[in-house]
Amino acid sequence: MSEALPYEPSSILFGAAYYAEYHATDRTEQDLDLMQEAGFTVIRVGESVWSTWEPREGSFDLDWLQPVLDGAHRRGIDVILGTPTYAVPPWMQHSYPEIAGERRTGERMPWGSRQEVDFGHPAFRFFAERIIRKVVERYAGHPAVIGYQVDNEPGMQLFHNRSTFIGFVHWLQARYGDVENLNREWGLTYWSHRIADWAELWAPDGNSLPQYDLEWRRYQAELTEDFIAWQADIVRGYAKPGQFVTTCLAYPRPALDDRALTEHLDVTAGNPYYSMQDHLDATKHLAAESEWTTSGVPGLFRQADRLFSSKQARFLVTETDAQSIGFSFSNTPPWPGQLKQAAFSLISRGAAMVEYWHWHTIPYGTETYWGGVLPHSLKPGRVYREVAEIGADLKQLGVALDGFEPDADVAVLWSNDSRWAFDFFPPLGRDGKGQRGSYEHIVDAFYRGVIDSGSQARILHVEQALAEGPAELARRYPVLIAAGLYVASDDTLDLLREYAEAGGHLIIGPRTGYADELARARVAVAPDRLHEAAGVYYEEYSNIAVPVPVRGTAELTVRLDAGGTAWIDGLIVDGADVLATYEHPEFGRFPAATSRAHGAGRITVAGTVPSPALASSLAGWAVRASVADELAPDRELPVVVSSGTTPNGSRAWFLFNWSGEEQNVTPRICGTDPTTGTPVGSGISIRLPAWSTRILLQEPDHHE
Repeated sequence: MSEALPYEPSSILFGAAYYAEYHATDRTEQDLDLMQEAGFTVIRVGESVWSTWEPREGSFDLDWLQPVLDGAHRRGIDVILGTPTYAVPPWMQHSYPEIAGERRTGERMPWGSRQEVDFGHPAFRFFAERIIRKVVERYAGHPAVIGYQVDNEPGMQLFHNRSTFIGFVHWLQARYGDVENLNREWGLTYWSHRIADWAELWAPDGNSLPQYDLEWRRYQAELTEDFIAWQADIVRGYAKPGQFVTTCLAYPRPALDDRALTEHLDVTAGNPYYSMQDHLDATKHLAAESEWTTSGVPGLFRQADRLFSSKQARFLVTETDAQSIGFSFSNTPPWPGQLKQAAFSLISRGAAMVEYWHWHTIPYGTETYWGGVLPHSLKPGRVYREVAEIGADLKQLGVALDGFEPDADVAVLWSNDSRWAFDFFPPLGRDGKGQRGSYEHIVDAFYRGVIDSGSQARILHVEQALAEGPAELARRYPVLIAAGLYVASDDTLDLLREYAEAGGHLIIGPRTGYADELARARVAVAPDRLHEAAGVYYEEYSNIAVPVPVRGTAELTVRLDAGGTAWIDGLIVDGADVLATYEHPEFGRFPAATSRAHGAGRITVAGTVPSPALASSLAGWAVRASVADELAPDRELPVVVSSGTTPNGSRAWFLFNWSGEEQNVTPRICGTDPTTGTPVGSGISIRLPAWSTRILLQEPDHHE
């Protein structure tokens, strides 16, 4: 298999997905002129139209894209070429119905959307490889092409095809050896599930066991990884020196392990979608508009930090909001200024490219109301003008952010295994049902506290933290949050304890360490391998339907609106100091948060999913001095600061006013606004109008 090579562009790429083939008439030259005027430097093409590339089996039309690439190149616009394998043409599903994927065993997915096929089926692989080779060979030598996107948002389905299940059984055989080992490790004595032969393993449709489901999800993620790696290897056979290979990730996909998959790619790319308008008011806490968008400034930042986490490196944004993103009943276009805020938020957390979905709003199809840079009229309007302002700023910024690395005061652990386990056994509930996205809900509560308190976060996969080791983690990240880390090996829990011994401040949240690597509840005092060092343990836990007020102590000051939500661990103090308590006739028996010195560091335990007020209080207490304090220690929400450094030691500061009211910030550093060349002096107030963004570049020898 070909080696993935790191890729980072010189200067930040800016553009949109462009589908000239979706227009009723040819307006390629007009579109490209408008893009050039808007400061676009890149477009993404070709990934959605297999039936255009191959309208009939074995009959190819490969020349239609040439004018787009030629026109882009004449204007200095680079191109990312996509392989069209996520949406198969009608002739294939008609002539080869056996390629259909199955969401339940024996029930083929009906054709008419996308990603309905079993991408492991030999017939599909044959046709997919052929079209990949045809398209990439045709355009690999074009001077506009800088890279390739293979497939699109992979991992959408959990396939139940017979061949998939047989592969799963073989996968289990390799992992467990014999059925007796499987019986023991999965606890199959329960409900008479012991098997005497591998042929007796049941299909996943009726499965009720969490150990089975977790391994099933791991296997499905490996299938997705294999599919993308297979495509990347084919493309690299044609790619020219300097051209990269990636795919665009939708992180909520059920069959996706982003860290493992991106090992086969030259750069991470993904699609952060977010709710706009008052959802981006930093003083408000509104629910997201859909399950595939986030809400709030912390939600937007968390998506960017997740993209960075996959390879712990800068990333490409292949899709994000331009206008309203969603269906016909979900129309919330951005307030003026919010597009610039979002673009520079992503850049401030490591984005080396920002591309919108998409250039022009389509007048037909499922995504009729997924707004592009141009509205249905195709006439440039407010959104186009605001996008053009971003393009102008990026042109002025130039190469100033080459090699940029975002700052981090806090590391937040991420566990795909725990996310999958909580999909099966959600700990949080709503209206008598398990709450979808319980894992994200728990992690996001703590992550929001970091952002709201004025600090910055780095998301680390558990595997990445293990690779660094406790001493290096403590050196790089003075605070480490492990919340919702339900599926955890002994080695992982030992790493957390040893991190504190080495001088780090560990913050543990609900469900962390409750289960082992197979999602088996640990037969041990909770939190296992941590309770002695933490000086606290628990025997019982409870869901709560309404928030419970929390009050601070002399050790921790909390706001009056602080509370515990969704979940309470009945913490029992065994040597720890109490930081916060519940105001409740029964839950008042337990502390809401405790802390204890351990080794050269400290372990703090939060026994609840904290409200925004409680989360920010805990994070602010743990992070005694954040990086952003150097710029503006007196800042308060809705002002948010993000920052990072470049290889020459410069620090870039991004100041955001996430509100509809003017704010003012008085920096304590000297710098320059790289988009205007205007110097900024220490102690001189900066005006931040409603929904505005300012950038300051601080040279390495320019400290005060």
